[in-house]
Amino acid sequence: MKKIIISFIIFSTLLSCKSQAPKLVKIEGKQTIINETITSDKTIENIIEPYREKVEKEMTTVISYTPINLYRNDGDLESSLGNLMADLCYERANPVFNARTGKNIDFAMFNYGGIRAGISKGNITNENAFNLMPFENSLVVVELTSEKIKELVNYLIEENTAHPLSKQFNLAVTENGYNLKINNVPLDNSKTYFVLTSDYLQTGGDNMNFFKDPVNIHKLDYKVRNAIIDYFKEKDTIKVSLDGRFRNEKTLKN
Repeated sequence: MKKIIISFIIFSTLLSCKSQAPKLVKIEGKQTIINETITSDKTIENIIEPYREKVEKEMTTVISYTPINLYRNDGDLESSLGNLMADLCYERANPVFNARTGKNIDFAMFNYGGIRAGISKGNITNENAFNLMPFENSLVVVELTSEKIKELVNYLIEENTAHPLSKQFNLAVTENGYNLKINNVPLDNSKTYFVLTSDYLQTGGDNMNFFKDPVNIHKLDYKVRNAIIDYFKEKDTIKVSLDGRFRNEKTLKN
């Protein structure tokens, strides 16, 4: 009996000595001001230097040339840079889409705010492409009903902004409403249309809710920035113009 009691006491003692899991009871922090008083670490600088030189060389590499300034605000309802961006994305994406589906994209549409920088007359570098599209957005093709296309048109008219549209899309605002042609053909209410845009806009970005819930969506696994760079690399000189693909004929008459 005595041995049993002693064993019980030892067992109880061991249990009472069992370490408890540590618990976080307090978090403290302090602000470190980063300014010119902080000296660089030469060891770290030496490690970074080769990578910095490589990146700088890549970014300053000339990949094309533009004889004019390209801006997003050099027109009323269209712009040189907007037209270029929509057209080049269409040109780069349509062969990919066609190879996978046997069909063609009807037109491309992006957002004015997605153009983050202009390109000045002269050489075009990789840095220009990154400044133009600093985001990791990818190209997608959405299949939209004619009703969705009408929502898209109403959005453009209400916004009254030079959103990038490819040349396959021609919209004229008139006294009696609007005239729309896609690939030189009036809108067909019985058809669906394949529209190229970005994955950001497809989810309703910039209030483009007409891109949400499409009939079908085709992800091309092709970043917008990569399409821009690929296009510039294959074009010695960039040619673009304002061709009236989106215009207000009421203003023109007045």
